[in-house]
Amino acid sequence: MPLATPDKPWLFRTYAGHSTAAASNRLYRSNLAKGQTGLSVAFDLPTQTGYDADHPLSRGEVGKVGVPVSHLGDMRALFDGIPLDQMNTSMTINATAPWLLALYVAVADEQGADRRLLAGTTQNDLIKEYLSRGTYVFPPAPSMRLTTDVIAWTYSAMPKWNPMNVCSYHLQEAGATPVQELAFALATAIAVLDDVRRTGAIPEEEFGEAVGRISFFVNAGMRFVTELCKMRAFGRLWDEITRERWGVTDEKNRRFRYGVQVNSLGLTEPQPENNVYRILIEALAVTLSRDARARAVQLPAWNEALGLPRPWDQQWSLRMQQILAYETDLLEYADIFAGSTEIEAKVEALVAEARAELAAIEAMGGAVAAVESSYMKQKLVESNTRRLEAIEAGTATVVGVNRFRETEPSPLTTGEGSILTVPAHVEAEAIAGLAAWRAARDPSAVAAALADLQAAAAEGRNIMEPSIVAAKAGVTTGEWGAALRGVFGEYRAPTGVGRAAQDGGGDLAAVRATVDAVSARLGRRLKFLVGKPGLDGHSNGAEQIAVRARDCGLEVVYEGIRLTPAQIVNAALEEGVHAVGLSILSGSHLALVEDVLQRMKAAGLDDVPVVVGGIIPAEDAAALRALGVAGVYTPKDFQITEIIADVVRIVDERRALAA
Repeated sequence: MPLATPDKPWLFRTYAGHSTAAASNRLYRSNLAKGQTGLSVAFDLPTQTGYDADHPLSRGEVGKVGVPVSHLGDMRALFDGIPLDQMNTSMTINATAPWLLALYVAVADEQGADRRLLAGTTQNDLIKEYLSRGTYVFPPAPSMRLTTDVIAWTYSAMPKWNPMNVCSYHLQEAGATPVQELAFALATAIAVLDDVRRTGAIPEEEFGEAVGRISFFVNAGMRFVTELCKMRAFGRLWDEITRERWGVTDEKNRRFRYGVQVNSLGLTEPQPENNVYRILIEALAVTLSRDARARAVQLPAWNEALGLPRPWDQQWSLRMQQILAYETDLLEYADIFAGSTEIEAKVEALVAEARAELAAIEAMGGAVAAVESSYMKQKLVESNTRRLEAIEAGTATVVGVNRFRETEPSPLTTGEGSILTVPAHVEAEAIAGLAAWRAARDPSAVAAALADLQAAAAEGRNIMEPSIVAAKAGVTTGEWGAALRGVFGEYRAPTGVGRAAQDGGGDLAAVRATVDAVSARLGRRLKFLVGKPGLDGHSNGAEQIAVRARDCGLEVVYEGIRLTPAQIVNAALEEGVHAVGLSILSGSHLALVEDVLQRMKAAGLDDVPVVVGGIIPAEDAAALRALGVAGVYTPKDFQITEIIADVVRIVDERRALAA
């Protein structure tokens, strides 16, 4: 039966931001004019990890994967002409979430907005950062403290704000199975809310209201029925957990509220036009089921496996949402899957498996303990390995990649400007602007604000009000980050690549034999350094290369994410490696690779071949080879064993030339 009153559409968003605050503001206002109903802000990696544009680790990263926000002036420019008390803003920010929220509140104060009317979300989920995305800064305990501070402060000061998006999206991007996505995300929510309750920051009688402000950010992949059932399972399990663990009586506060970005992991570089169909199918999984429908949806663009999407590409994804909401009768009916025996059976199976995984995590001490022991990271690496092996072996079909590869040239990917790139001058201009900002502020006000910020961190006071004062005083993102690093220290999460060697994913035996032969000619075991220079924390590719290289018999050096070129070259020198592999997905490959090559030459390592993997346009690949890179691998190169075999061949050829 049709509903008496059709449902309102979900929030339409696109995940956007790049280059500069002013350029991103123009993009936001353009998207809003096209019918977008909420904003979703992508910040660049220095902003996400608490560095200013002039920090050595920021080189090549400024404005690449999001907008740089170094101070209040940047945040002011980002939202120029956008009344914040009338906007719903999602900010994908985690380690520096208190700071970016403080800047947002400071701008809202300047606009004369009532803080109690501000609506939106800070992602603020550090546990998944240790597992998948890599923009953590501090150890788990102080990270939990900062998350709790944001939850407690917004509960009173910004009651319409979602202070945390428990984020399973990046878990699936790191290879999580549906059961792992369910269990790991729910374990994270349990850990955070247990911590909030333990602190007593929110009165016990009001705790249910605080639970009701926690939202989720999920992923939807291509297995449509499974993904739809996963969302129903999320709702069932969350209702159960909130009722039984915390005694939440109000059904509204037990409701599973979530936003979604559908899967980017499955977007393909070959035949990228096929991604339009993938995105639509994934969107249906989170919109068709009324009882488990997303509150907000942001869809990637069809060409994100190639580089940054243009405004037209984002518009195409926005139009997909609008056609689904306004041209179909989707919103006019009650849940069309209610009563389906197939759906119910699948939901129950997922619920049962997720309960078992949650119990296992609880037994080891909860989500934080499961991070520190590397249990969850190892599970993700293993499941991602199985996923990739299935694609390599052809047991999982990816159209245009491992089947149906014959293709006509795509008119969508030809011509100049088919991919958006960030101009090289953006970084220099950001550094100059930062210097001007520092010169114009009151140094005594900055010093006082930073001193109080550090004192609050050390004393256990809520960090939010001191952060807002610091924002208004002109403190920069890097200064805020440095102040808290001084109190909390930094952290390097387990890499998760320590599992036992295994067969699969290609002819390992043949590659192992070649490795043995080349190692004999070298006089010792072939040693391969896998490095991630810069701030890119998406370590999935590097982890899989490291695992497969080890399985092929190479000795592997992999020290995890966020290394400077100097650290990578020093490791190559100390370890005596025969090849260096650099993994960069943030678009900073040209600057960082050139830096590594120059440092290797200065260290006398110019005979050691360097290979590079990442989302690298063809013209950039040619430029890298011209610099001296021996091999460039992009998402189209999905046969990991073949990549390792190629690295071994390159090393052997260099050895022969030097002989």
